Amino acid sequence: MEKITEKLLLEKGSPNTNKLEQIKTLNLSRLGLKVKDLPVRLLSRLRSLERWDLSGNSLQELPRGLELPGLRSLDLTDNQMEDVTTLDSLTGLEELKMEDNIYITVSDNYKLMVLLPKLRIYNGKDVTTTANHLRYVYTENLRTRVVALWEKSFCLPDPLTPEKMANLEKDFVNTARHQIKFGPSSVSDYTKWRVEMIAKEYLCSLTEQKEENKESKQPTVTKENCNATTPVKRKQASSAVDANTSLTPRKKTRADPPAPRAEDSPRKSSRLQLTPRKQAQADATRSSPGKALRPSLTPVRGRPAGAGTPGRGSRAQQPKEDGPQGAAKKDAKATGPQRDADMLRGLKSCDKTQPVCLKPLHVLQCHSKQDSPEDFNTQLWACAFQPPLDHSTDGAGGSRLVATCGGDSLCLIDCETGIVMKKYKVPGEEFFSLAWSTVLMSREGGGSARHCSVLAAGGKRGLVKLIHPRTNTAYGEFRASRKALSVLHFNPRHGNFLFTGSYDNKIVMWDIGGVDSKYNFKVIQLLVLEIGATPLHICLPPASPSTHLLAACEEGLHCYNTQLDTNTKKRSEEMEITFPIYKKEDKDHHYHTIDGLKFLTDDIVASKSYMQGSIYLWSWSRTKAQRPDSKTGAVCAVVLAELQWANTEIPYLALNTCPRDAYIVCGDDRGRLWTYHVSNLLKGSFQSGKPIAPTEVLEWPAPVRKGLGRVEGPSINSVAMDPELCYLVALSDKNMVVVWKRADSP
Repeated sequence: MEKITEKLLLEKGSPNTNKLEQIKTLNLSRLGLKVKDLPVRLLSRLRSLERWDLSGNSLQELPRGLELPGLRSLDLTDNQMEDVTTLDSLTGLEELKMEDNIYITVSDNYKLMVLLPKLRIYNGKDVTTTANHLRYVYTENLRTRVVALWEKSFCLPDPLTPEKMANLEKDFVNTARHQIKFGPSSVSDYTKWRVEMIAKEYLCSLTEQKEENKESKQPTVTKENCNATTPVKRKQASSAVDANTSLTPRKKTRADPPAPRAEDSPRKSSRLQLTPRKQAQADATRSSPGKALRPSLTPVRGRPAGAGTPGRGSRAQQPKEDGPQGAAKKDAKATGPQRDADMLRGLKSCDKTQPVCLKPLHVLQCHSKQDSPEDFNTQLWACAFQPPLDHSTDGAGGSRLVATCGGDSLCLIDCETGIVMKKYKVPGEEFFSLAWSTVLMSREGGGSARHCSVLAAGGKRGLVKLIHPRTNTAYGEFRASRKALSVLHFNPRHGNFLFTGSYDNKIVMWDIGGVDSKYNFKVIQLLVLEIGATPLHICLPPASPSTHLLAACEEGLHCYNTQLDTNTKKRSEEMEITFPIYKKEDKDHHYHTIDGLKFLTDDIVASKSYMQGSIYLWSWSRTKAQRPDSKTGAVCAVVLAELQWANTEIPYLALNTCPRDAYIVCGDDRGRLWTYHVSNLLKGSFQSGKPIAPTEVLEWPAPVRKGLGRVEGPSINSVAMDPELCYLVALSDKNMVVVWKRADSP
């Protein structure tokens, strides 16, 4: 056999070049090569290599540590391969040939599909479906069994010592390999190999969790132990997409009927004492059912509480009206008073309402890692009330059940009692968004289909989890992106249409269909919208939710056409909507990050920019009626009013609205809730100018940690109100869910 040298590689490679770094194709077939003949350091210089032919050699494995980031195709046909795990460093492989290797088994084929996350073509066949099943469904079933075995028979030693951990790992891994049985016997070797990997990963995560809990225990919540900012943490999480998830309750992947399990019981959440809270309420809450504890993973430290104070928002003036855009705006102004009158009539149902009085009711720590009351690091990101099943109510009707997400768990909370009714955990996940919808569930025997509430959730793994809370069933999942999901949103008129926004700068529209009685479902991709920046919020105009979509992103607010009457599945933006505050940008202030967006009426939109210090109310119809600038494709929002808000440099503090009561609410970085009763504002003057003060700023309720005093106000990442504004829920970046109740509610 010929020795592998730089000269040989240049001769066998193409294109013709004198630099190894420029070779894209390399043919080293039929040279009698063995693993010792492949020099790792020399071969790793082939940084641009895309196709490599090693067929007809005597290789039993590949050398460890081989780094070929550009390699997409590898031919190992007619070798003597035995150990396929040596290919694990070739993570970019999309096509692999392994025919005529007599020692390769079915288990080896399965290992390759897990080790090579991008593998699509194996021995000339498309294996995408099989590979995805192994990476997600099969792995989740194994992980569920590993977690159950741990909780039943094992626990971490105290104190943690290297010797004790080594013995524990050996015992746990060996027990898991021998006791966990899954899949056909022909792949038992693969199952044991995969179980060993999962068991080691799970034990390692528990150890890291315990060490972090030990390090983070302090007498008080200090700024020093919460020094990571929200933007950094969310962007870091987006790059880690791990396929090895495990869902509790069990995900229904086949046509098997839901079976209740002991693990599906509600969990008792850690609870902080509100300062003037009645003792009787606290005692009643402590008796809530479900005391089973379950370890929680993926710790994320919180942000420091800012020192922002209520201040005047930016008093930006409208830009000069010149060019086509200005002309369109003048046309809009000509009919402005009439349009404003129409808007007021649209809020007629709110004219008799008075500002509501909200009182703090519960403060919960239901997303704590290992249900620890010491966890003030897990960040909570999204919450939403369960919608009514009856579409004829058009969104009316109150709800006591709210869904919250943060860390590795989703919680369903009864706002009146403060009891966590159900909790779903995915070890290793970090949930960023959730959304409710109503879909049709067919019945056995041909009976008429019925509506059922479905909860979708997604996070850093790019997977959408589908849950039927009424039967406590996590019935399915699908991959929406290879990167983390930042936002989910359902079409209110077509409950099976789901929009997913992700950190790969795309929004995808899916048809998740309905479900049958055995939880079979089918997902179809309908549209792909190219955003150009990470989408943070998605809004559909209430009057036309099937024609347009507004995407609030880190680089502005963009409008898209979402009608399905064309054959174009990939679409770019229709126009960008700009705001007066953009005129004040400089090297220290970037106002293009739109981190708050919500419709208040069919036409009035509330939005805010990061660091803006105020909230804009603007007209969707008048903005859309303008002609976009011929060069930039932008139109300036027709601002109707500006609401004073907190001066803060903390991003991702989302606002929300309650159309029925004409309310807007947005939290700040000190735990306060700024509320605006817009009905009263609209009766006066409806024009841009001096920022309007909030109706009321609800102070942080200052819950008390037993023996350690009050907890300072954190950043409020998200808020939600039920349709009748009986309850308001606020989520913080320090693992606290705060429930407020309307004082005149029964």
